[in-house]
Amino acid sequence: MNQKTLARLLSQVAQGSLSVADASIQFKDLSFEDIDFAHIDHHRSLRKGFPEVIFGQGKTSAQIIGILEKIIAKEEIVLVTRIDQDKAQEVKNVLPAAEYFEDARLLRIQTNPPSLTGFGKILIISAGTSDIPVAREAALTAQAMGNEVETLFDVGVAGIHRLFAHKDKIFEASVLIVVAGMEGALPSVVAGMVKAPVIAVPTSIGYGTSFGGMTALLGMLNSCSSNIAVVNIDNGFGAGYMASSINHVSAVES
Repeated sequence: MNQKTLARLLSQVAQGSLSVADASIQFKDLSFEDIDFAHIDHHRSLRKGFPEVIFGQGKTSAQIIGILEKIIAKEEIVLVTRIDQDKAQEVKNVLPAAEYFEDARLLRIQTNPPSLTGFGKILIISAGTSDIPVAREAALTAQAMGNEVETLFDVGVAGIHRLFAHKDKIFEASVLIVVAGMEGALPSVVAGMVKAPVIAVPTSIGYGTSFGGMTALLGMLNSCSSNIAVVNIDNGFGAGYMASSINHVSAVES
């Protein structure tokens, strides 16, 4: 249940158009709902500003559908991350409103497009074309959470002049997400250019000694640029979520 739904229910009770008994039914599963294979956190929107996100990997399509049906009954948007095409199609067969983004391995159901509630612009940069799937996961997540998002792809250090051609866009961003595999150098370069926070995302793209993204991860953790924070390997969702959290902290509140 989100703030809008809560306010509507309370207003209806205050105006007498909704009985206390009927409102109580709406609040019955406010904390969480037990559906045997999952305890759905319906309180998360009120607590954190965004509903529970379903991690699709390791779940059956039936489990994903069961959770989705319960969440979308109470929320205007819900995401499923790390879901493959076969499972996504099975979800769409039951829930036709679902949209699947194959490159990001992300599924979305939304009854209304999210309002722009972030205070600035989030810019998502990928070092290479091969890093785009992780960058897209970050972009779709940040957009779902009510942020203005721009992307800039394939501007890695092997041709650094490509990055510098977009300096205006880089300097305008309030938060940047920089996605890179191989040696993971690009976040340090970008962070050295700007005062805004930079969220670095190592990817598992690279040859043998990249060790599935460990080389990029360690490089980013050891960056000499001070305005970098690092999420886990291939964790575009986590980067998009954190960027949104930062972008929703106003100067007045701080």
